[in-house]
Amino acid sequence: MKKQKHVPRVAVGMSGGVDSSLSAALLVERGYDVTGVYLECWNEPGCRAPQDRKDALSVALQLGIPFEVLDFQGAYKKKVIDYFYREYKAGRTPNPDVVCNREIKFGLFLQWALEKGFDFIATGHYARIWQRAEGKGHRARDPYALSAKHLALLRGVDEKKDQSYFLYTLTQEQLKHILFPVGEMTKQEVRREAKKRGIITADKPDSVGICFVGDVDVQEFLRKRIKEKRGDVVDTDGKVIGEHKGVWFYTVGQRHGFRINTKFEARNSKHRQAIPPFYVVGKDVTRNRLIVGFGPETYVHQFQVKNLHSVDGLKRQELGGMKDLRVRIRHGGELIPAELHHSTISNQQSTILVRLHEPVRGVAPGQAAVIYDGNEVLGGGVIAS
Repeated sequence: MKKQKHVPRVAVGMSGGVDSSLSAALLVERGYDVTGVYLECWNEPGCRAPQDRKDALSVALQLGIPFEVLDFQGAYKKKVIDYFYREYKAGRTPNPDVVCNREIKFGLFLQWALEKGFDFIATGHYARIWQRAEGKGHRARDPYALSAKHLALLRGVDEKKDQSYFLYTLTQEQLKHILFPVGEMTKQEVRREAKKRGIITADKPDSVGICFVGDVDVQEFLRKRIKEKRGDVVDTDGKVIGEHKGVWFYTVGQRHGFRINTKFEARNSKHRQAIPPFYVVGKDVTRNRLIVGFGPETYVHQFQVKNLHSVDGLKRQELGGMKDLRVRIRHGGELIPAELHHSTISNQQSTILVRLHEPVRGVAPGQAAVIYDGNEVLGGGVIAS
């Protein structure tokens, strides 16, 4: 008797948006055994969770696939939201989406799926997973292969929607069990293909803001736990020139939300000097002082990155010797030519020095710095204070 071919089982994280909806539809069409899964992480008054869950269920029913809901609200609060507040209170600018992907989507969700006997999880991320070929090249991955070695995480085809920045913490073992069905498509193509299939979320607006929470005013969100505490705004020489509401409400590169003293403005006006736009260039959390500057003071040529992670398991020494790399310091930001050098701060930490080929503004401690070699994500880390 001929042995029956194994049909890979896939748990698709269905958020209720068009990207994950089409991902599920494409996998069904490709012959996978698909189950839709909604991750219940945040359900506060005013959020979109109830409607998103309803939309995800509607698409699953349309596709005729099983549907499950996983309650990760407790873990999400502890691992993502508490981290968010803790980092801001320490004067840093966190990236909750990176932590959400690491701890929830490709942490708890992937773990649950593997324990339940699924071969893969899939999400609607705009990123690609290819197999490394000989040399530096890549070739398309066999989507059914579970034994592929040396998988590469690549940027999504759609440069404007590329989400690889949020995924730099993925490991080789995780990549073996992950599918990104829309990574080879543009957003326009995704919506067109969803409409062609009559998927109800085809025209649904994209979710924005914090992962699972949505579009919120960050300062208002912070005020739920952190009280205002007025302090001095100082220039880079330490001279008091204004007032702010608490250093944790600001991020490096910000140019509004603090007040410059009228006496300072009047003095400059008297001497017919144009008042330049001031940017936050640093924070003294201990003294609750916001440091501002303008012009060249707002740019940096180099910075330290800690907690370095390599997608392909490259050692810090190997990364440090690589040339012609590019670094992204914020989602959607430009890819900046850079070189990596061994850090002299501490041998015990996975810390590395990033030297930029051109100075940039807004390098905020706490944010992720992600390292690229062409389209490939080599890894990344957290910008140090």
